[in-house]
Amino acid sequence: MALGGWEWIVIILAVVVILVWGPTKIPELARGLGRARGEFERASKEYAGKPLETEVASSRTSGDEMMLVIAKGLGINTEGKSKEQIFQEIILNIKAIKSSS
Repeated sequence: MALGGWEWIVIILAVVVILVWGPTKIPELARGLGRARGEFERASKEYAGKPLETEVASSRTSGDEMMLVIAKGLGINTEGKSKEQIFQEIILNIKAIKSSS
């Protein structure tokens, strides 16, 4: 059975790891990797069934509320203005930002 390119790379990496860290550090490295993998799996299982907070917030927020949030984020005063006026100011602000960059 002949060794291919990947097998030699793995063998060389193993030798380099043994030479650099020594045989006593390898079990510690493996334990650390195992713990990291376990933590990752626990976290991914925890979030698997839950929607992201932004998805939940956007599903609860109506279009008008979202427009107000965007306007306030752009620094637009929304008091006493119609939806159309707020929308026009948002568009003007975005165009100004695009032209300045």
